[in-house]
Amino acid sequence: MISLRTTLQRKSRRRFYGDGILGALLLLLVIVPALLAPWLPLPDPLTNNLAAAFLPPDGHHLLGTDQLGRDLLSRILSGTRLSLMVVMLAAVIAAVIGSALGMIAGYTGGWLDALIMRLMDIQLAVPFILLILLVMALFGASLTNIILIMGVTSWAIYARVARAKTLEIRELEFIESVKAMGFSTPRIVLRHVLPNLMTPLIVLLTLDIPRLIVLEASIGFLGMGIQPPTPTLGNLIGEGRSYMLLAQWLVLYPGLVIAALVIGCNLLGDSLLRKTHTRLD
Repeated sequence: MISLRTTLQRKSRRRFYGDGILGALLLLLVIVPALLAPWLPLPDPLTNNLAAAFLPPDGHHLLGTDQLGRDLLSRILSGTRLSLMVVMLAAVIAAVIGSALGMIAGYTGGWLDALIMRLMDIQLAVPFILLILLVMALFGASLTNIILIMGVTSWAIYARVARAKTLEIRELEFIESVKAMGFSTPRIVLRHVLPNLMTPLIVLLTLDIPRLIVLEASIGFLGMGIQPPTPTLGNLIGEGRSYMLLAQWLVLYPGLVIAALVIGCNLLGDSLLRKTHTRLD
């Protein structure tokens, strides 16, 4: 007779496989066309054609045109590609900084751990959007600045997870064994602690990317991100909000793309998280 726990585990397994597949499909539906956009037969996303302004979706312009007659589908795909590049680079920077500081704090302990924890508390206490807008106002909204600022202001959550996991790992017997063999601290951290952190950090990355997508879109919407005519998902919505009553598609379609990316990443991240917990059980 199949136990209740086995039945629940099977249902949970089917659920996270289903969520993971749905999330992956949503992401592929958005990312693949964005990556292939330079080779697709689409109009230049930066070329104006005032005679074709505010055309509704039709056979020639699948998602319509904007206030300057530019093809919206071409601009969305170009903006998606740029927004994803910004988000992924920022996420990598945040993960590297946070993981390094978290491992140092968790493994060394003492005053260094206390210092990093206080920096982490300060970072988490400051609203991300206000801090980023302040830095943008001071240093400008270049692509490099946006990537660096988003990355540097997002490290705390990775540091917290890395520190907690490192505190567990450093008490394991194999760490005591390599210490007894005379391995240096950097070698122990890089060769024995870091590999055991990769799974939770990758799961955390998939769950944090949706936040960065919304954050990047919010910056663009407020006009503090990458400036037009270069399209991003945020500034497309920001430009289109003035014409919502005339051309609703200018806001609708970029918003749907953002929603698909966020939902897809969340479903995939939740699936990976449940799968990790199932393995641990």
